[in-house]
Amino acid sequence: MKLNNSETLKKVKSGGIIYIIFVLLIGFFWIMLGNTFVSFDNILTILRQTAMISIMAIGMTFALSTGEIDLSVDSIIAFAAITTAMVLRATDNIILSVLAGIGIGVAIGFFNGAIVAWIKVPSFLVTLASMGIIGGLSRWITKNQAIAIGNDTYNNIFGSGDLGFVPGLFVWTFFVTVVGYLALKKTAFGKRIIATGGNEIAAIYTGINTRIIKLKALIISSTSAALAGMLYAGRMHGARYTMGEGFALSVIAATVIGGTALYGGKGSIIGSLIGALVIGIINNGLILMGFNVSQQMVFKGIILIVAISINTQMELKR
Repeated sequence: MKLNNSETLKKVKSGGIIYIIFVLLIGFFWIMLGNTFVSFDNILTILRQTAMISIMAIGMTFALSTGEIDLSVDSIIAFAAITTAMVLRATDNIILSVLAGIGIGVAIGFFNGAIVAWIKVPSFLVTLASMGIIGGLSRWITKNQAIAIGNDTYNNIFGSGDLGFVPGLFVWTFFVTVVGYLALKKTAFGKRIIATGGNEIAAIYTGINTRIIKLKALIISSTSAALAGMLYAGRMHGARYTMGEGFALSVIAATVIGGTALYGGKGSIIGSLIGALVIGIINNGLILMGFNVSQQMVFKGIILIVAISINTQMELKR
């Protein structure tokens, strides 16, 4: 079946721009860096480096699709990692430590979601305040010290291990992506997420309990951040209060670049995954080109502004 020019353009406008950006970035860094950039080892490095951002971006897709936002993910990473490490050190029980880490994510998401949905405080303010509270708790309970994780089984499952030549972090990312895609695209819950973000009043009139939907969306976002924190701890063989600092910017950027509407009503799990890979490619490429941290921040910020602006303009013209 052939598409005419207007149909092709419509498909590009509906979110395909992220794939163009993805290919252009790969081409640019390939030209600048040669085969070093596209080597098998470097591809695995990019996959490992972007795993946490990818998982969090998938969770953030649910929050943004309802018209809400979660800025507390930065602090949740560290707090969940610290909680997991402390329980593991005290009990040497992987199941208990995993439940504790996930429980932290669920509890914080419930707290944020309840205030947003029932007290009607904007999610920007609620999650910003939560970020400060949780960050302070992480420093308080650890006394600014790192907590080592010496359980090799935990470390291999959560972050450090490989499944053959495939990084374990990639397996986790693939699993979360599949679950997120099916939940958003193939279930009634996913349709209610989009409906709530698209027009909340209309959604209420159709019988959707938008309060519960927003609550669940923020729980998903915070739980994905908690999982990312547990994987980060496994990869680093320890937890520290500084884990995840600055991640929120990359996560939100990846989600929006991927085609999720910043003000709700549209979400793309695959787009968010590609958006996270775009962030990873930019980070990796700039490092290999020899830019220092300050220069990386400047160039990454410029690239992200351009990419988000292009995607936003294409979305407005749909």
